[in-house]
Amino acid sequence: MNHAAPQNPIPYRLVRKGMVMSPLPGQPYETEGVLNPASGRTPDGTLHLLPRLVAEGNVSRVGLAKVLFDEDGVPCGVERRGVVLAPDEGWERGKNNAGVEDPRVTWIPSLGRHVMSYVAYGPLGPKPALAVSTDLTEWTRLGPVQFAYQPDLDTDLNLFPNKDVVHFPEPVPGPDGEPSYAMLHRPMWDLGWFRPGEGVHLPAGLKDERPGIWISYVPVAEVERDISALTRPRHHKLVALSAYPWEDLKIGGGPAPIRVDEGWLLIHHGVSGSIEDPWVQNQNVSYAAGAMILDPADPSRVLARSTEPLMAPETEEERSGTVPNVVFPTAIEEVDGKLFVFYGMADAHIGVALLERTA
Repeated sequence: MNHAAPQNPIPYRLVRKGMVMSPLPGQPYETEGVLNPASGRTPDGTLHLLPRLVAEGNVSRVGLAKVLFDEDGVPCGVERRGVVLAPDEGWERGKNNAGVEDPRVTWIPSLGRHVMSYVAYGPLGPKPALAVSTDLTEWTRLGPVQFAYQPDLDTDLNLFPNKDVVHFPEPVPGPDGEPSYAMLHRPMWDLGWFRPGEGVHLPAGLKDERPGIWISYVPVAEVERDISALTRPRHHKLVALSAYPWEDLKIGGGPAPIRVDEGWLLIHHGVSGSIEDPWVQNQNVSYAAGAMILDPADPSRVLARSTEPLMAPETEEERSGTVPNVVFPTAIEEVDGKLFVFYGMADAHIGVALLERTA
């Protein structure tokens, strides 16, 4: 990696616009925070967030909240509309844990549906799952993601915890040339948390054990026949690993990629610091937001990426919370020609920033 490259060869910046949602006093579903929202529009065009609501004991649900705007058209608050997904299924619960966490929602016009990816925190830890909806209110689970076996990786991706699944909003070229729906995801290779002494198991050809961003595909024709085919992706390929100090520990996808002049713009998060135990909340880490441009002809190929973060923890709400020093972008929406990025603040609140072009 050429670290002599010009600073941030990504012609975008993030400008903070304030906080839009905080835990509501007396609301039991929110006692440990509201954070990391998805977003989407109901059939009448109204913008909503789908925040992760965390109750006592770190039990997460997905809520629905109408976005409110100030006189300048900037998101400034929400009107709560209840819970739309809870850990009701057995595979979303363990003996001592439960949760449907960190939703990402992508409206895919060719399917006529919102596709939600979320983390099911079940008996074997965090596993990705999908659900679909036409109205953001009623969701149909498609089930856990089942990654197809790929012999050249010399491993089974289903063995590993996985997070940060997000879909492209339209079909993209698959590795075999077939139009495909693609998902980004972030496998984690250390199995020592589950089986003491087991440690890290890397796929064939991978030397860096830090979690990075991968891509997998499902042919459009299969999804048109059966939408649950979205849960059975194949052609898994590494997209990017950590490259710069601000993302030294790991990286992961954020909101659904959006199409810009340069290609697919992916807002991602990067983590720096030190992690002693990845399964405890309080870490000596910092989560910052950056961006990549992915090739429209081959979205597994990175054309450019930010050498410095577009946004790092600075405000009190970002530096102090359930997990200190976190900005975690998870949703992006266009409102009157402006792009707003919604993000988790220290795993406790939700903020919003304006994504602006710099060139």
